[in-house]
Amino acid sequence: MLRSSGLKAAPARIGSNEAMDVTTQVPLFLSHGSPMTALEPRAAGAFMQRLGPAIDAAFGKPRAIVAVSAHTLARAPVLLAGPRHEAVYDFGGFDERLYTLRYDAPGAPALAAEVAALLRAAGIGVQIAAQGGLDHGIWTPLRYLWPQADVPVLPLAFVPSWSPHRLFEFGATLAPLAEQGVLILGSGSMTHNLQRVFAAGLHDADRPPTPESRAFCDWFCQRGAAADWASLFAYREDAPFAALMHPTDEHLLPFFVAAGAAGLQPAMRLHAGVTHGDLGMDAYAFGPQAGRLRQALGH
Repeated sequence: MLRSSGLKAAPARIGSNEAMDVTTQVPLFLSHGSPMTALEPRAAGAFMQRLGPAIDAAFGKPRAIVAVSAHTLARAPVLLAGPRHEAVYDFGGFDERLYTLRYDAPGAPALAAEVAALLRAAGIGVQIAAQGGLDHGIWTPLRYLWPQADVPVLPLAFVPSWSPHRLFEFGATLAPLAEQGVLILGSGSMTHNLQRVFAAGLHDADRPPTPESRAFCDWFCQRGAAADWASLFAYREDAPFAALMHPTDEHLLPFFVAAGAAGLQPAMRLHAGVTHGDLGMDAYAFGPQAGRLRQALGH
């Protein structure tokens, strides 16, 4: 059953895609998968290797990245505004080579003040912490997108108990940043049931998608393409196998933050895939310029 989202469509800023400032960045959601994605790129890693150059070609290199990851959570929003970042190895039991990988990226302390001002103007409390560190949900994709680590990064911790609707509105406050060349990047997983992954064995990364994972991902793609945000906000009730594919919400919630930065626009799937049968690796772009990015990718 269709529900009212309670949101109004964002007003058009410029009449056509061609007239838009090419420095405007398209908000993205990327599935980062297992930490092993950093060593074994497979199809998702190959896609991300093409995605960075495609963004640069379509819109120019981002001024900075506001990164919202399933692995950086807090009781209230927090901006990690350290001047430098290093990779944080927030996992265990994986290949020892992972702990040798680095991603030393510049931070964005000045941008943190801009983001805090936007959030506070919308009545959202936020803290600024003068510390750095990128969890693997951030540095894994960024090592593929911009391996030179030359784009400043500002991690934004979100509150995992907030509803998809509230996180969409949270993301909507970041929309002016995208217009100023800042990439709003959500990182998580389109499906994420680690119990099923571990039960099948971590070495079976090439296991085909389970019927449940495929059904959930396809439902999300269809509802996103139709801009059916009422159903997407209620995905736990409406989507097939939602509780099975997401026993907890945190890996899907960054999708709604990134989507909110584009307003009530269709969600365009740029990549579809899976690892371990139940880790959906789908990637999405949001907003009226998503098609330009898809074209730059050669789709």
